[in-house]
Amino acid sequence: MFGLGGQELVLILLIILLLFGAKKLPELARGLGKGVKEFKKAQHEIEEEFGKGGDETAKKEKSTSSTQA
Repeated sequence: MFGLGGQELVLILLIILLLFGAKKLPELARGLGKGVKEFKKAQHEIEEEFGKGGDETAKKEKSTSSTQA
């Protein structure tokens, strides 16, 4: 994971624990999880819109080429 070993991860977690305290960690994790979930949802919606846009463009090109021929 990002080239970090077990000792480095433990050290980072201890520093976070000292900075925020044990009572704040669940709240921070919950907020982080919600943020990641919203990001993935937005990413999925954008990918769907690009997919629809490409389909609509292809349909318009086919309809204009068939009416011109």
